[in-house]
Amino acid sequence: MKIKGRNAVREALVSNATFDKILASQSARDRVFQEIIDLAKSKGVKIQFVDAKVLDRECDGHQGIVAYTSDYKYCTVDDILANKKGKNHFILILDGIEDPHNFGSIIRVAECMGVDGIIMSKNRACQVTDTVAKVSAGAIEHMRIARVTNINTEIERLKKENIWVYACELGGENLDTASLDGDIAIVMGSEGKGVSSLTRKICDGVVTMQMYGKVNSLNVSVATGIVLYEVVRKRKN
Repeated sequence: MKIKGRNAVREALVSNATFDKILASQSARDRVFQEIIDLAKSKGVKIQFVDAKVLDRECDGHQGIVAYTSDYKYCTVDDILANKKGKNHFILILDGIEDPHNFGSIIRVAECMGVDGIIMSKNRACQVTDTVAKVSAGAIEHMRIARVTNINTEIERLKKENIWVYACELGGENLDTASLDGDIAIVMGSEGKGVSSLTRKICDGVVTMQMYGKVNSLNVSVATGIVLYEVVRKRKN
């Protein structure tokens, strides 16, 4: 997998990802760039200094550095359940997210909010790509992601583990007043269709963000950030 950009490459190094090599601009010599190079050298990563035009041919937005790592290693749902970061389970389920920029942004905000892991479908959904890794700004290296054949089956499993599952959709309980304590999982739907009707039906509840403007929907990555932050805020009170 190709990782581009300074934050993404630095986080991959910090998380001990397996590197094939790093291509670095031979003209870049600022402090941040040098710190990344020094870190790579300390870990024995192969570094090739090349002309900026070589990096331009590899990809755009490289910020003077491109890394090649082994393909992203997905985990299992068991791994996520064993990765409880706080007092209670906090899991994110994605129902058909297709845009890599949205997916990358969601991974970033999920990591920032302390989510234990993300469960997503193997089919009809964006997978981890170079673009996803770039947009996540390195968060991909710290987030467990499980690909499953059927997310509804996994929701039923989480419920048997006494984890409450809530879909974020229109027509549910106001997010401001909803009780989001204990072990929970939040389901966010696709950009165009939202949470599927069957998935919504088997969830324990539905929460809805109240809108105050004339537009009645948000970008899914923005909506995910709001919902996850509200969960964290309620748990701190």
